[in-house]
Amino acid sequence: MAKEITKRSENYSQWYLDIVKKADLADNSAVRGCMVIKPNGFALWENMRDQLDRMFKETGHVNAYFPLFIPKSFLSREAQHVEGFAKECAVVTHHRLMNAPDGSGVIVDPDAKLEEELIVRPTSETIIWDTYRGWIQSYRDLPLLINQWANVVRWELRVRQFLRTAEFLWQEGHTAHATKAEAVEETLRILDIYTRFAEEYMAMPVIKGVKTANERFAGAEDTYCIEALMQDGKALQAGTSHFLGQNFAKAFDVKFVNELNAEEYVWATSWGVSTRLIGGLIMTHSDDDGMVIPPRLAPMQVVIVPIPKPTPEIGEAAEKLMKALRAKGISVKYDHDDKNRPGFKFAEHEMKGVPVRLGIGQRDLENNQVEVARRDTREKNTVPFDGVADYVAQLLEDIQQNLFNRARQFRDQHTTQVDNFDDFRSLIETPHPEWSESWGGGFISAHWDGTTETELKIKELTKATIRCIPLAGEEEAGQCILTGKPSKGRVLFAKAY
Repeated sequence: MAKEITKRSENYSQWYLDIVKKADLADNSAVRGCMVIKPNGFALWENMRDQLDRMFKETGHVNAYFPLFIPKSFLSREAQHVEGFAKECAVVTHHRLMNAPDGSGVIVDPDAKLEEELIVRPTSETIIWDTYRGWIQSYRDLPLLINQWANVVRWELRVRQFLRTAEFLWQEGHTAHATKAEAVEETLRILDIYTRFAEEYMAMPVIKGVKTANERFAGAEDTYCIEALMQDGKALQAGTSHFLGQNFAKAFDVKFVNELNAEEYVWATSWGVSTRLIGGLIMTHSDDDGMVIPPRLAPMQVVIVPIPKPTPEIGEAAEKLMKALRAKGISVKYDHDDKNRPGFKFAEHEMKGVPVRLGIGQRDLENNQVEVARRDTREKNTVPFDGVADYVAQLLEDIQQNLFNRARQFRDQHTTQVDNFDDFRSLIETPHPEWSESWGGGFISAHWDGTTETELKIKELTKATIRCIPLAGEEEAGQCILTGKPSKGRVLFAKAY
């Protein structure tokens, strides 16, 4: 089964698509630019969604839902915002179909033209802030901490499943505050939640930073982000949190009366992550044999496989194991399908990334033991039957930590400081010695003179972009690698998805 997956070193893009297909995560759609998320993929997204939802609610956020359609005039009220999304918007112009007079099918009814076109939600700032105007009058109404789980459409025809599709699933938080300090604090609080989720649940190490003005979210004063490094040396933006200032409050006239009985505009944030995280998880951990899923997000953490086939005695033992594992909060399945041999089942569950496999045969029953195999290292151990539940509970934690350590080591090994443009360009353009496809070059820490002109020129020359200005970085005087002009500190460059 693994032979059907292209090796990463031969064609990383095809390897990724093979993983998505063979792990049964998604399928192509009849709608160009869109995908069907299959049950395996959606179960993974549900686990991500549910954990993030808990983390949001622990910090006082509540869920709501806002319309999919946004009046076109709303996007015109915040100039930077409409400019940022204008080329990605899908537009609804009519509200009715009719049978074609010649009987050839249905056509748009020319008499059903909308008075004002509707935009299919690319993001919800505009319609939410129009709504907030009616919800906020006094400082007593603040802070307003709302999140929604929704789908959005950004018209994209160059599809890579989960990473880039015209329609995708996400969460978007939109909060309103009485002061700038509170809004900035909220922006950074969410960034910390995203960081914790990425590292503690996805086992994906990230770097927190702030975007340059050129890379900033349309309509924001500051955009904070987390950036991760994929196995092909390219970066993935894994989450963003935006300090919007008072831009949207002014555009939609959202004011409140403060404690001094004076009227002022509210301060805003917005933030979101999407199903692109599934792509990030694949490219951080998976290998040439299929998916590798961190146990804390795995839809199924343990599978029990009878060897060579199910028997009543093995079934009874499996039931006892499942009861003991479930008592510890571990998800487990007994694969008693007798149509396939154990070797096929092993390969199938490895392909889908199940973290732990338990094998039980007649000899194991006689010896009161179970074979335990871990997906991340392929190591196998024989464990006494009565100790399996405790052993597996600890093993799942060990796998989770090992995946994080392995990914962090990879990132650190492929993060390089450079001080001149020749070295920078060489690092970006030099192919990986073991890969036939182009290599991203990893993260590059380098000085930049702070101008958009230089940023765009470096991108033009190398295709590398400034992923972020790291928050953990210290000011370090230097010279820009391209212009030689003074630089206040290093920024993080990479080729990116």
